[in-house]
Amino acid sequence: MRRLAEASAKCLRPCLRLSAMLALALFIWWPRAGDVAVAQSCTLSVANEAFGSIDVTANTSFDTTATLTVTCSGLILLPVQVCISLGPGSAGANSPSDRLMASGGNQLHYGLFTDAARSIPFGSYVTPSFGTGVTVTLPIGGGTVMRTVYGRVAAGQQTLPAGSYLSSFSGVNAEIQYGLTSGLLGCNLLTTTSTASFNATASVTTTCRVTTSNLNFGAVGVIAANSDASTNLGPVCTNGTPYTIGLDGGLSGATNPTQRKMTNGVPFVLYGLYQDAARSQAFGNTIGTNTVGGTGTGLSQTVPVFGRVAPQATPAPGTYSDTITVTLTF
Repeated sequence: MRRLAEASAKCLRPCLRLSAMLALALFIWWPRAGDVAVAQSCTLSVANEAFGSIDVTANTSFDTTATLTVTCSGLILLPVQVCISLGPGSAGANSPSDRLMASGGNQLHYGLFTDAARSIPFGSYVTPSFGTGVTVTLPIGGGTVMRTVYGRVAAGQQTLPAGSYLSSFSGVNAEIQYGLTSGLLGCNLLTTTSTASFNATASVTTTCRVTTSNLNFGAVGVIAANSDASTNLGPVCTNGTPYTIGLDGGLSGATNPTQRKMTNGVPFVLYGLYQDAARSQAFGNTIGTNTVGGTGTGLSQTVPVFGRVAPQATPAPGTYSDTITVTLTF
């Protein structure tokens, strides 16, 4: 019995030592969670959301895109969960789809989205009241993930004045929260952060255009009395833009705005174009003398044109016409 006990005791000691050695080996091979967290590093970069030059008087939307990049590196033995947040920006916002760019006291409305259809706003986990951000997972070993940020300037902003509009993003307005995970965690549980800086920009250009409609005197017999008609021009200029409208002398090159010619081959009918219903102010093409000026509002404005065929020798029956070139100077 004594020999058996001694044999057991002799066996127990090396077994305990072996067990201790195995425990030490496992401890050295598997780093503590804190050590791994310190070793990992993630960064965020976002290209500028640049809309370029836009004509808001067109009453249409304008789209652009920018690339967002997340890179994680270091001793990463588990997947990395990254929560991406884009806040309101320096000019503020009403919602993720209705952010603001500023130029002085003027504001341009735009949105940032996660999809090409611009239907899912890109919000923020940092500010829960500002929608939802984007979550990505990088595999074991880290790497790089790229996402497209889709931007849209909303239509319906025709009355904005020209200028350079800007909203800057930095700090919590462009931030990621990240950490190791074996499954998706709430973003509020990820306490390691990194930030980036970028700008949203747009240049509202100064522009003008004009719409026209024909001036028709109708059917006229013997031209023994005044025959009057009128039409309208529709200038559209960026809000605050001064402009001048002139009408040339027509195909005959008339230098007197009241003595233009409608022709049918060689025969012609004299007519005049005027700024007023009384037909007392000629409408010509000499700036400062017989042109019409105005200031744009961003919306279509109305400039009337009054025509008159005065009594004159009646030419042969037929259709008489002329072509007038409208010049809009701004």
